[in-house]
Amino acid sequence: MVSDIIYVGSKNPVKINAALNTLSDTLEHDFEAQGLKVASGVADQPMTEDETRLGAINRVKAMLEHHQGGLTDAWYVAIEGGVDVLEDGPATFAYVAIYHEGHWSVSRSASLPLPVSVYQALQRGEELGTVMDRLFDTENVKQKEGAIGLLTLNHATRQSVYEVALTLAMAKFHFPDLYTD
Repeated sequence: MVSDIIYVGSKNPVKINAALNTLSDTLEHDFEAQGLKVASGVADQPMTEDETRLGAINRVKAMLEHHQGGLTDAWYVAIEGGVDVLEDGPATFAYVAIYHEGHWSVSRSASLPLPVSVYQALQRGEELGTVMDRLFDTENVKQKEGAIGLLTLNHATRQSVYEVALTLAMAKFHFPDLYTD
């Protein structure tokens, strides 16, 4: 039985809509999505892949704790955006974590190369959304198209990248017999 509720570990509408669109589409079911403000347990701007992955997992765990181990049939989704210096330079990406009835799936999005000047601002303690708002004269871009939209001329957006990452993570739920936890 597919449940009717998706809990998302954020109040950010981009993350809520990405989870709602992806699960509704991949499971061919109508859902309601509810954002919950939960702690990631990592920095506001994660600066490594490991920290970003941990933030997504921690958000799901915080929601499960909030619901005393998780509500039957509910889906729990968290998306954590982060940055790191990869082989070809600084980049931003996201980790997604999905939990449903005792099963987990964690995956990563594609990465977007970042200008060195942007990465240096992040190293000084700024958040990516704030840096991009200043650079592109936008307001609250992290709850809109994000750095991804700005740097790709909206050929991809923060939400579209999250949706692809979540779609990939759903493979474990589509074919549970092929995956072991």
